[in-house]
Amino acid sequence: MAQTKPTLIYFGDPMCSWCYGFSPEFDKAINILDQKVDVQLIMGGLRPYNRETMKDLSGFLEGHWKEVHERSLQPFQYGILKKENIYYDTEPSCRAVVTVRQIKPEIEFAFFKAVQTSFYFKNNDPNLTETFAELAGTFNLDINEFRQLFDSEAMKNKVRQDFEYSAEMGVRGFPTVLLQKGEELYLLSNGYVKAENIVEKVDRVLKK
Repeated sequence: MAQTKPTLIYFGDPMCSWCYGFSPEFDKAINILDQKVDVQLIMGGLRPYNRETMKDLSGFLEGHWKEVHERSLQPFQYGILKKENIYYDTEPSCRAVVTVRQIKPEIEFAFFKAVQTSFYFKNNDPNLTETFAELAGTFNLDINEFRQLFDSEAMKNKVRQDFEYSAEMGVRGFPTVLLQKGEELYLLSNGYVKAENIVEKVDRVLKK
């Protein structure tokens, strides 16, 4: 019987600024590791169902975003921080990723990154179904199918399951990366790290 590959489990949220900073590094890490591991994304839920507006949180968020930009060089636009009518609710963004996981799982991480760019660089409204439906169209997904699934109770339940799993695993911050090898779990990172750090730790575990 073929052995199951170890799984790299990434707990993140598309509207977590450090996850946005980390995306190029995680991308690089999984490309280097290539066939050595499987990859699983879990939506952690940074601020799901939150009713504070972007403007309410603007001072707090702007400081974080600038720090992330300095560390990662990821590009930010800050205009959305002035919006009084946009909630910093991360559930819809997470649900969009889970919806794509349901339709076409092989593009889940690519879509996750696209949701990040849509919010942080293009400042698209993360509260609107249409924001994510249009994004799905750029991946040649059926927009109507996406829209219907995204708005369904099934997807609302599925994303809630991701949040609950993240909490059960004791994840307290994002990005967090674990490696599951057999019954063993190894913490690879809790917070922003470089790709080389992830790869080095994975290689060390795989040699055990």
